[in-house]
Amino acid sequence: MKKIFTKLFRPGEKWSGGIGRHKYLHFKALGKNANLSVLLYNLLDTSERYNMPDTLKAQYTAHLTKGNVLMSDNGRVLASIVEDSLGWHDTISGHTTRAMTDEKYGINTYQKSRNAFYRCGEENFKVELVRNNMDRGDLVPCVNLFSKVYVDEDGSMHYVDGHCQEGATVTLRTEMDLIFIASNTPNPLNPDTTYPEVAVQMDVYDAPPTDLEDYCVNFRQENYRAFENTWDYYNLLGR
Repeated sequence: MKKIFTKLFRPGEKWSGGIGRHKYLHFKALGKNANLSVLLYNLLDTSERYNMPDTLKAQYTAHLTKGNVLMSDNGRVLASIVEDSLGWHDTISGHTTRAMTDEKYGINTYQKSRNAFYRCGEENFKVELVRNNMDRGDLVPCVNLFSKVYVDEDGSMHYVDGHCQEGATVTLRTEMDLIFIASNTPNPLNPDTTYPEVAVQMDVYDAPPTDLEDYCVNFRQENYRAFENTWDYYNLLGR
């Protein structure tokens, strides 16, 4: 595989970029309890974006791992999970807010601490949305790579401390041309009152086109139909 791009997400850092389809996005946690919050949008039409309810409902799951796909609100596959050393990634607990960050970690402004001030997911996402000709109305539930959150029968959600250890990896494969937005900010349910200082590395590689024998395509019948919708979309565009 040919590596075409590397990005280190430092603690609190945000980033966005256009990434074409047929790419592997390989993420590696460089410490314990990493959390990389991610949003995905169709590069050609940003009104199409990651849809958490449809993704979970169609695949009969409350978490994401190898074989699962990240579906859009148009029933297409934005990306699929092709490798995963953890077996569980969160997409139900959302992102951190300014009020939540200040309450948990203490008020730490840019004026006081400069680049060491505590970022939150909401502000990071809003900045990157504006950079991509969107606004706060385009903010949707995110995927929290490396975090495990489970739900009890009473509806309470629980964060699993130590689920992610240093060196944990997960690989996404892009199935559509994407705007990829990331925020290296804490999972909102992480009980630690010390602001996490865990970096995550992303390496991007060229990937072959997805075929009918692919594991993610055949993981569920619903996945197959979503891939068909995706392939039809690009066939009609002549791509």
